[in-house]
Amino acid sequence: MAEYTYKLPDVGEGVVEAEIVEWHIKEGDKVVEDQHILDVMTDKATVEIPCAVNGVVKKIVGEPGEVLPVGTVILVIEIDGTPPTQEDAPAPKVETKDEAKPVKEEAKVEPAAAPAPVERKAEPAPATAAPRPAAAPAAPTRPSGERPLASPAVRQRALEADIDLNAVPGSGPAGRVTHDDLDDFIASGGRLASRSGGTSLGCARRTGTETIKVIGLRRKIAENMALAKRTIPHIAYVEEIDLTALEDLRAHLNASRKEGREKLTIIPFLVAALAKAVVDVPQANAHYDTENAVLTQYEGVHCGIAAATPKGLMVPVIRHAEAMDIWQIAAEVKRLAEAARTGKATKEELSGSTITITSLGAMGGIVTTPVINHPETAIIGVNKMQVLPRYNSDGQLTPRKIMNLSSSFDHRIVDGYDAARLIQAVKAYLEHPATLFME
Repeated sequence: MAEYTYKLPDVGEGVVEAEIVEWHIKEGDKVVEDQHILDVMTDKATVEIPCAVNGVVKKIVGEPGEVLPVGTVILVIEIDGTPPTQEDAPAPKVETKDEAKPVKEEAKVEPAAAPAPVERKAEPAPATAAPRPAAAPAAPTRPSGERPLASPAVRQRALEADIDLNAVPGSGPAGRVTHDDLDDFIASGGRLASRSGGTSLGCARRTGTETIKVIGLRRKIAENMALAKRTIPHIAYVEEIDLTALEDLRAHLNASRKEGREKLTIIPFLVAALAKAVVDVPQANAHYDTENAVLTQYEGVHCGIAAATPKGLMVPVIRHAEAMDIWQIAAEVKRLAEAARTGKATKEELSGSTITITSLGAMGGIVTTPVINHPETAIIGVNKMQVLPRYNSDGQLTPRKIMNLSSSFDHRIVDGYDAARLIQAVKAYLEHPATLFME
């Protein structure tokens, strides 16, 4: 038998280190060549690492969450015959579905990356047996002032539950109060009044904790969010939009749409409005390089649509939205959202946005303060639409479909006046939707 030491391979694109996300084998397992044994994450994507040989795993090096340099020994495998060279190993497989693209925060349209292995801290008290039939509350079973017999753990439970141990009948030796005695006392309604003076409802306190290591895509999201908030001075701007006319138009278009066309939501109209409005505020459709103090303004509108996925926040990108009509935008929104949710989005589809839209309106919020998707300079947030009373031009109250449009801007690049100018232009397009179809 010989030993083969497998080193973390070069995953390409100049990557010099990678984070261990998940091992798919354990020590003692039999492995075969090309078997998927490990997932690692780089700044670009999650990469599947294949096994290089047939054999038995003798040693695994590295835990999920560890960042290791390329070339580090990560696996020792017992094999028959002469060990091959590392150059003969199968090439790693890049999975862009976990693309670690910069995120804005809110929504890299569903929630959150799978957690790393969880360590649960045990409760101070030992697990109790199945509840016994509840007994009627009992009066104190020992003379007043006599300290009841009980273990420290039982005393701690009684303290946390606001229970006077003098009132709990003890079934143990010499009247010792046990955990079962406490359970019976609580089940019978014997819990005393809470310290606040109110009557307790008998709800047990929750004292457990979970320790979850933040790794993989969730760690990248955290890093990018911290970077955005640390380096970008945000200015927030919120405006009320009357969507009554737009909603009437949207309902008409959906009812008469051709077979095969996607149903329209508000997002395609907002994308179209942004594509027109940023022409006059180009610094809001841009990237800012902080280190070199360089602003890159884009003529093309590459609109990111923030989407919550089972893997975490992703931002698939509608490229050249300025060249699309409403139906094309709707189809692209649907296609990209589905690709992100199912993990089939490519690296190109998850990068290169110049301005981002995030939507939490379906969750019911009326105002948000979205975090800019670094290195962009602006982000737009969709909120809940409500039917609210508003005065018309004749001074009469009428029901209108109202939505607050939230936005955040990089105040180093976009002045407050220009931020307001952009949102007011978007408002005008959405409140008079016919203008979206005019040159």
